[in-house]
Amino acid sequence: MSQIVPFIPDTAPFTSEQRAWLNGFFAGLFSRGEAAGISNLKSEISNSGSSAALAPLTILYGSQTGTAEGLAKRAAKAAGKRHFAATILDMAQCDLSKLATEQNLLVIASTYGDGEPPDNAKALHAALAAAVASENSNPKSQITLPALRFSVCALGDTNYTQFCRCGADFDTMFERLGATRVTPRVDCDLDYEEKFSAWLNTALTALSPHPPPASALSPATIAATPFSEISNLKSEIPSGYGRSNPYPALLLTSRNLNASGSAKQVHHVEFDLGDSGLAYEAGDALGVFPHHAPALVNEILTALGCDGEEAVPAPDGSTVSLRRALAELYDLGRPSPELLALFAPGAGGGTAVAVHHVVDVVAARADLRLAPVDFVRALKKLQPRLYSISSSPRAHAGQVHLTVGAVRYDLHGRPRHGVCSTFLADHAVPGESRVGIFVHANPAFRPPPIGDTPMIMVGPGTGIAPFRAFLHERQANGAKGKNWLFFGDQRAATDFLYQDELTSWQREGVLTRLDTAYSRDQAEKIYVQQRLLEQAVEIHAWLEAGAHFYVCGDAARMAKDVDAALHIVIERAGGRTAAQAADYVQTLRATKRYARDVY
Repeated sequence: MSQIVPFIPDTAPFTSEQRAWLNGFFAGLFSRGEAAGISNLKSEISNSGSSAALAPLTILYGSQTGTAEGLAKRAAKAAGKRHFAATILDMAQCDLSKLATEQNLLVIASTYGDGEPPDNAKALHAALAAAVASENSNPKSQITLPALRFSVCALGDTNYTQFCRCGADFDTMFERLGATRVTPRVDCDLDYEEKFSAWLNTALTALSPHPPPASALSPATIAATPFSEISNLKSEIPSGYGRSNPYPALLLTSRNLNASGSAKQVHHVEFDLGDSGLAYEAGDALGVFPHHAPALVNEILTALGCDGEEAVPAPDGSTVSLRRALAELYDLGRPSPELLALFAPGAGGGTAVAVHHVVDVVAARADLRLAPVDFVRALKKLQPRLYSISSSPRAHAGQVHLTVGAVRYDLHGRPRHGVCSTFLADHAVPGESRVGIFVHANPAFRPPPIGDTPMIMVGPGTGIAPFRAFLHERQANGAKGKNWLFFGDQRAATDFLYQDELTSWQREGVLTRLDTAYSRDQAEKIYVQQRLLEQAVEIHAWLEAGAHFYVCGDAARMAKDVDAALHIVIERAGGRTAAQAADYVQTLRATKRYARDVY
């Protein structure tokens, strides 16, 4: 059983230095207690040295969906075992003056959208960029970090062009400002465990003022059970199911929420949690392991000249059939450079058709008969998809719900499908199929902790998912705070998702206000950001009264447009300049009153 390791919360009556020492002391003490036994804790306390024996370490994270934050907590636990006094620091709570006082720094930063920093990292990223830009224009006034030793772990997704851009930016900017990089930056794809663990082990060794003890953690040990949340000094015992060991949940429901005639197909999906022990909170995400469509697998097998029964290695080193490997274990989306090299020169060519999906590469070289083992070794591991949970554990005990839009489109004469969305919509059978799932905690996206706090939610399309969870949660808890939802889609008659629930909540007073925007119901398209501008005065009044502001949905367009509209709302209704509105929004972010779950 994992030890429950206490952390001193930011609200405790200690200085930052005292809190850092106590956190490191507890982490190191409890980790040694695991090996020595709880009976030895008293002697550990009496014999432990002064704070000078522990090296100060700040672990700075930039996280959009909670992954980087979770890794920061695991890093803190590992650091405690290596005689560091570790402090976990949200980038939203950090500025250049704070960095100038640091000695040892680990940076864990994710990237989302088109190379953008996470919301909680935007202000620090901008401040560092401005400091670097002033390097030549006014060197005397430049802020430098000559005493800082650092290492960066960048998180990203190789399916995006700007892979790990945010982490790379931080790495470069720290160096430009005079900080010393103690180990090279590591860039982690979605399957980050091995790289993260090796980086953490190497970075802690490099930062340590003392040689690592004989009991120093191996990468495999560091990658073990994720650290739990630190709020209220609580920790939870893992159920045993997670990303590396998904729970085979029974699919209970997968039904279309759109009416006949809709151009969309959005499914309400329900899973039975059974005896899994999986626990989640409103605002968390669910990881789902999909299967590829049988037709796609058959097409690739035909092109390879295989029957599917050939034995090939699985990602974990075991042996499976080629058919199962292609259906469940390997990614058939964007081809890897290794695969393109195997099929070159005919598949490379530089054309969009050749590099879009694995099937395009295989079809382009139907004359090439590659050995199945060599073929799968050039494929990337199939990764789970994360979906915002649309249920509340207090209202839907033993279940977890999703709201999933099926992705379908044509490209270069070939129909394409979102692997997980169409798996849930078309292939998984309610009452029969078991699907691998796990809970992905997102502690930065939660309903207000105080039930009387008002909240404003902007969730068009499937972005309504977490707000259905929020409203069920508030209703189950008897929260009295006002709730305002902005929802939008194409047409009211066919795309008003969860209409019965929303209108019922309006009648009962759970949903104080519901503003909708349907883009195709009139000649001029109307979107949720326009509704925000129309209600600027009242939105500003809610914010002044302490309301939390939430956004969920498309990061590339909707979330950017809503963010711009929020700035305008504060300018117009609050009588502020653009700069003052930007400061206002940044304060909302820093105080956790502006949160986004965007993708």
